[in-house]
Amino acid sequence: MSARIDAQLAFLMEADRLKAVNRASRIADGSRFENSAEHSWHVALFALTLAEHAPDGTDTARAIKMLLLHDLVEIDAGDAPIFGDSDAVAMAAKEAAAAERLFGLLPPDQARDFRALWDEFEANETPTARYAKSLDRFVPPNLNLANGGGSWTDYNVGHDAVTARIGPKISNGTPALWDWIAPKIRVFFSG
Repeated sequence: MSARIDAQLAFLMEADRLKAVNRASRIADGSRFENSAEHSWHVALFALTLAEHAPDGTDTARAIKMLLLHDLVEIDAGDAPIFGDSDAVAMAAKEAAAAERLFGLLPPDQARDFRALWDEFEANETPTARYAKSLDRFVPPNLNLANGGGSWTDYNVGHDAVTARIGPKISNGTPALWDWIAPKIRVFFSG
């Protein structure tokens, strides 16, 4: 039992490093950039709060688990901003290596379960993963709308770039949420 708790605490203490990974999105009041741990908590709260808009077949509790784990890999791989110019193939390889290392800190059964959740999220093939992945893309534009443009301004992107980059990802998992936010994005860029 002691060795199991030792392994679990090693993982949890390593996970604490996610608090030091800054993202390209600012918090709603615009006063500072959010960190990846805050993002993970916030998107998990979005999943809980907006569960009624999830597609049929979605397991909300499983989606919340995915969202709590999805960005842990940023401890090693760093954040890849939505509008940045990162090499997607290289980033995927870094993230897979990070998942192997980080989840490997856990006892084997938990390592397997956590990795399976992360892999399902990344594959984006189940209704639950599509819901979780869409919310991961739904949070940043809401923050940008709240703080006057945020990363849209920082990366000098316009309406077409924003809708092309996030629209399909949000509408794939939660069409109602895309239908709700798309007009707000349009108004922001036309004003």
